[in-house]
Amino acid sequence: MALLILSGMCAAQLPTSGNGFFGYSYSQGEASSGSSSGSLTMNGWEGSLEGKFLPWIGVVADLDWHYGTINLTGCRGTGCTPTVSRLNASQNTLLLGPRISTSVGKYNPFAELLFGVSHHSDTSTNISISDTSFANAVGGGLDYKLVKAVAWRVQLDSVYTRLFSRGHHDLRLSTGVVFRF
Repeated sequence: MALLILSGMCAAQLPTSGNGFFGYSYSQGEASSGSSSGSLTMNGWEGSLEGKFLPWIGVVADLDWHYGTINLTGCRGTGCTPTVSRLNASQNTLLLGPRISTSVGKYNPFAELLFGVSHHSDTSTNISISDTSFANAVGGGLDYKLVKAVAWRVQLDSVYTRLFSRGHHDLRLSTGVVFRF
């Protein structure tokens, strides 16, 4: 009897609506070879899934993956012989948190505050380093309804990480399709 009553109460806590997003994403980043580092532009993708608990508030799970390359110069040997190495950088971030939104005609503006982890790896012919750190993001965006269950999203977030013992505030700009359910 208790399980029957509790299962009904638990079902009332499940999201009643939401949306899924997938699209292109552009981000700033930083690559490191251990002895030198440099900023780079990274391209990739972002996907998110939101469950709405109220018409204007939901919980978001957000995953992105960005890639980029950079040429870094460094020193080798006792005489500091300059070397140039091409570094391939990869960074992915998994974030969770609340999102508030409202509908104004065909537009749906939203704001979000997300927390999670970020993993960054740099590889070249002679090095391979990686680091994982806490990450948080604050940002928002705008959905434009194309048809009843499909919209187009433009989103901008400021993502903060502490990779390789240095704090980074990187902007992430994403655009793509939203499917509402």
